[in-house]
Amino acid sequence: MGITKEPLDVDFVVDPKPLTKEDALMISEFIKADKAKRALLDKKTTQKPISKKQKVMG
Repeated sequence: MGITKEPLDVDFVVDPKPLTKEDALMISEFIKADKAKRALLDKKTTQKPISKKQKVMG
């Protein structure tokens, strides 16, 4: 990713809002679920590759 240049005729103003407890909990739950999902995918993809001998014999 590169740096996005701000157009000269446009001003970007960011007004940060504090997170509510509900928002923070939602984000936290999403992150936990995503990590669990990724862990399952990693377990499935880390199997040993099949050797040429096994392909021919099996």
